[in-house]
Amino acid sequence: MRRGTRIGCRAVAALAVSAVLASPATGPARAGPMQDLAFTQHPGAPLPLDARFTDTAGRTLPLGAFIDGHPAILTIGYYDCPNLCGLEREDLLHALSAGGLKTPADYALIVVSIDPAETVALARQARQDDLARHATAGAERGWHFLVGEAGAIRRLADAVGFHARYDPALKQYLHPMGLVFATPGGVVSGYVLGVGYRPGDVRQALAHAAVGQSVAASPVLLLCFHYDATTGRYTLAVEKLLRLGAVMTVLAVGSLLGMAHWRRGR
Repeated sequence: MRRGTRIGCRAVAALAVSAVLASPATGPARAGPMQDLAFTQHPGAPLPLDARFTDTAGRTLPLGAFIDGHPAILTIGYYDCPNLCGLEREDLLHALSAGGLKTPADYALIVVSIDPAETVALARQARQDDLARHATAGAERGWHFLVGEAGAIRRLADAVGFHARYDPALKQYLHPMGLVFATPGGVVSGYVLGVGYRPGDVRQALAHAAVGQSVAASPVLLLCFHYDATTGRYTLAVEKLLRLGAVMTVLAVGSLLGMAHWRRGR
């Protein structure tokens, strides 16, 4: 991820958790409003455990073999991503570490590329980079960075309500940001959407998944969109979040000043 992107993304990470920009879509992705790319939450839906994916060791196995009877965290995105995908994993891994969660005892991490053109080599490099920043005991058994064919990716995306649309001009898929949690039996348990994940939220979602509870999340739409290196501008949802953050800051400062004035008057 480019340095400029990371700095800008971190500025909006906390806002992404609470900013409700759109309701979940009710149908498949299509050419139209960006709101159509929001997750359609499917708590209680079964994952396609027979769909086959290839891991960083070159093994092609059913999805169920990677879950292997553990509560699972699923994230879908890019490995060679210039935008938010790396930030999503960075925030998740930080939350897992800060929350004291262990793998594979507490969770299995399953990262899946949305792009069938991405290779095992890219997945392997992303995994190595993440481990270099977040050395984690048990990752050899609990962290699975996967690639797959288009059919397998589509089955998984449909099961969890993940919508994406390929933009020929940008030469990338536009897609939402968020985590999907699954039970040890491979059933969708819940979602944590946006970025800027808090350790308590991740721990709670895993606790629900471990006992088979299904919980819907508040709708949040943050897209992994493009960063324009020419203009130095972020587009679409990120800009909206930055504007929302500015408004929220002004309101918060105004409220504090008003309270201080009221207390001084008393």
